[in-house]
Amino acid sequence: MASVDSPLFDVTTLEQMYCESCQIHGVLPNSAILSGFFQAQVQKSCNQICSLDIFLDDFKDTDFPPLFDLFIAIETSEVQAVDIRNGSSCLLRGEHVLSLMHAVNQKLRVAVLRDSPFGKDFLRELSQKGSTCQVLNLRSSHIRQLNMVGEFRRIRILNLDFSISLTSFREDCFTCMPNLICLSMCETKIANLWTTVAALSKLSSLVELSFQKWVFYSASSTEKSDDETEFGQPNSLTEIEEQSFGMVAHGNANLGAEEVVANMYSYSNVNINQEVQSMSEDLSDDSDFDFSHHMEEFDFREPTSSAYSISNGQPHPHNESSLGESSVGSFMGDVTDFASTYVPCHASPICYEKHYREYTIASLPHLKVLDNLPIRKVERESAAVTFSDYFEYLPYNRKHKESIMNIFHKRELKASQRTKSQKHVHSYGNSQYSYTRSLCAAKVGSSAWPFLHPLSISGNDLGNANSSFRPRQFEYHPTISSLMVFGTVDGDVVVVNHENEKIVGHIPSLGAMNSVLGLCWLKKYPSKLIAGSDNGSLRLYDIENMPTIVTGVNPGSGSVTFDDFDQLTSVHVNSTDELFLASGYSKDVALYDLNHGRRIQVFTDMHRGHINVVKFSNHMPSIFATSSFDHDVKLWDLRQKPIRPCHTSSSSRGNVMVCFSPDDQYLLVSAVDNEVRQLLAVDGRLHLSFEIARIGSPQNYTRSYYLNGRDYIITGSCDEHVVRVCCAQTGRRLRDICLEGRGLGSSMYVQSLRGDPFRDFNLSILAAYMPPSSKSEIVKVNLLQSCDNANEQSYRRHSCLSRSMGG
Repeated sequence: MASVDSPLFDVTTLEQMYCESCQIHGVLPNSAILSGFFQAQVQKSCNQICSLDIFLDDFKDTDFPPLFDLFIAIETSEVQAVDIRNGSSCLLRGEHVLSLMHAVNQKLRVAVLRDSPFGKDFLRELSQKGSTCQVLNLRSSHIRQLNMVGEFRRIRILNLDFSISLTSFREDCFTCMPNLICLSMCETKIANLWTTVAALSKLSSLVELSFQKWVFYSASSTEKSDDETEFGQPNSLTEIEEQSFGMVAHGNANLGAEEVVANMYSYSNVNINQEVQSMSEDLSDDSDFDFSHHMEEFDFREPTSSAYSISNGQPHPHNESSLGESSVGSFMGDVTDFASTYVPCHASPICYEKHYREYTIASLPHLKVLDNLPIRKVERESAAVTFSDYFEYLPYNRKHKESIMNIFHKRELKASQRTKSQKHVHSYGNSQYSYTRSLCAAKVGSSAWPFLHPLSISGNDLGNANSSFRPRQFEYHPTISSLMVFGTVDGDVVVVNHENEKIVGHIPSLGAMNSVLGLCWLKKYPSKLIAGSDNGSLRLYDIENMPTIVTGVNPGSGSVTFDDFDQLTSVHVNSTDELFLASGYSKDVALYDLNHGRRIQVFTDMHRGHINVVKFSNHMPSIFATSSFDHDVKLWDLRQKPIRPCHTSSSSRGNVMVCFSPDDQYLLVSAVDNEVRQLLAVDGRLHLSFEIARIGSPQNYTRSYYLNGRDYIITGSCDEHVVRVCCAQTGRRLRDICLEGRGLGSSMYVQSLRGDPFRDFNLSILAAYMPPSSKSEIVKVNLLQSCDNANEQSYRRHSCLSRSMGG
């Protein structure tokens, strides 16, 4: 490298060196490079930044060797910045482009690498090795899970708009970008508020963030020229980027965020290159990139679900929308002389999360602009109130994170210090669970990425390598912490040790049963369980008599068979293990005697529609509840010969299920499309309604259960891939758990779920795949354990098989 006093190569000298290198390599000088030298000379004569613009569409692979020679000298030249761009017709090898970026080194200012025509290896190496550019545009890229761990210390602006494969972030994906001030991810598939905000919180310099654009339509201007976008700006992406990039290159860090980025993004005239798509790419499940989507899947229509009129400074929503639940008009108070409308466009799914804007603003205190709308002081104060009303920062409403060692230290101090004043200073409350809850709060709050692990059970454990299970229902054992039973679509009943993933007992269907929808353990006789299938078969099994390998033994041997209950969807045993109930696709409920192995009675016409789930109380052997698609939930007492219910409560939609809280104080009712309510069991009065956004699907069957006793509830629906954790006393959301997968049809749907009765903040989810595979698996979730990046699991989409039936 030249010394400090060495003269810099001027642009003319660089051009001569480039032409000489072309002659050595036997190629003609590229006309685009020669044009770039001319533009650099013009900039120099006008006392502007002297920059060299490399437009990759004008290149062939043979043009690169002379460029590499040129950039060896460019470090000691008058050229202050190099911009590298591609367009829709770029068909170059990714390794050449990467080598070019690395050769430019510290003078690389802008890298516009749209539509990712360079392949998966290019994106992977860029993510792992980093770049020295200040502005990186990866719009329409095929990144599935953002994992940028390389060196990106100089980057100021990152654009990932229209990356329709992008669903999530690795935990540390932004730690390598300490100077990033502007980030845009419009029209991606980002959906999880918790992991998204946790990842973004690593960006200490971030001031501008976009997951959508609010577009301003003025009543005084009904026509726009072809040269203007909705923002009244030129639709030439190159011109807009040059404006923003020029400000960054000058190092004007004092500019407001809205000034720096307001002109950066344009969504008009999007160029799409379908020719570079290759379905022959390696689509391995461990890939962070997805080239399986055709670009015609983009939908650039502007959503009309949410619009705001501004008149006399006051916002007027045109219609109800959950799109961020923001009072957008609060940002538009200066518009007073004419009516106008703001509508969102290119929104990512996260924008449709209720209170999305408030949650983001409250969680990212340094943010100044969100979705191209400035964040004012009054909105930040309002967002803090909304956050405290609808979200739990930490479990059990803890306000501040504490280290586990600090909690243990305080416990030891409390145990050793007995004076009243000392107890007051170190008190964690009088509850016997106070320390457990403190530890849970510390662990759950340590990471937004909980540990997810699919239960690995296959026919290999049975000596049948070709056998695989498709779970359809499952239940934790109520008294033995290691046991779980699941029934399969094919009629198998499998008892497993879910801790070591070993099969304890297996009853194959052998044609005797169809899909197993009803399972219930006995409490006083922990080795026994009831299993019922959708063809009406009902049996009592003893796991001590279950074979653990495939044998010629009749699967019915050692079991008790009961009278069939046609189209069965649910079974449940009472607290004394004397009786059990069965319900299904009828208006009737059947009562069975466990001691004598017979059906006692059928209660007819208990509802106006079919009864999907029936549940006994946990402590009162004669009390049970029924939930029906006729919109009613009813409580019954066998002592009154259930002719009329003790009380009835109605939902606005068909009820999928009901269950009692562990102490029988409440009934948790789940109706279609995320209508979840908690009722007082004594009289059916509404105690709490969980405000969960609807998706508008009549087949979005919702199921909910209790977690940590009755402290929390977990709820999931079969048209969504998310499980929500909410406080059972306040309704505030603690966390969402997204089941994310990779490859074609890679997202999962929630078919059923259960809270672990022995482990706080542990649960399992029955998640199913999309057809044609129609596979399903049980995924164990530990909210107290953070998922290591290297061991993060991938999950897939659901099957609609029997998804409306059973609990």
